Amino acid sequence: THPDLVRSLFQLEVPEVSDGIIEVRRVVREPGYRTKMAVVSSDPKIDCIGACVGVRGSRVKAIVRELNGEKVDIVRWDDNNSTFISNALQPAEVRKIEIDESTGIVNILVDPDQLSLTIGKRGQNVRLTAKLTGWKIEVQRIEDKQEANFEEQVAKAIANLAGNVELVRDQINAATNEPAHG
Repeated sequence: THPDLVRSLFQLEVPEVSDGIIEVRRVVREPGYRTKMAVVSSDPKIDCIGACVGVRGSRVKAIVRELNGEKVDIVRWDDNNSTFISNALQPAEVRKIEIDESTGIVNILVDPDQLSLTIGKRGQNVRLTAKLTGWKIEVQRIEDKQEANFEEQVAKAIANLAGNVELVRDQINAATNEPAHG
């Protein structure tokens, strides 16, 4: 059940991994169901994902067979957190990523048709992505965010209007030399 089992299987099956050309940066898994593995190539001519998958998926299929059908997602490592998180959530298409470094929370905005794909079966995709990237991930549909923005805009407009009413009241009171009422 240990993630290093998957790492070792890739070292046996993929010569580029055993030679050190491709580095397996992180491996997280839910044994028996799914593994997510982040890889990077030290040689720009070698595609790290393509080398791990193999011709027609031959290399990864051998590993999946060894793991009794456990699915393996191979993700391209990136030092940029936004890019890495987006890569880890694939095949889902992410619209926007908002990272709050002070809280360690990443807010992912997706189109409504991408929501279930982003979350995955029983929340597995987003859960493994959070483990792989080290960030707490919250997924939100674009429509929900737009509704929240609309409500915020209405609240701001009401506050501004109330402030303007107070300003006009103060100006009228000042012009008529009456004391202002709070």
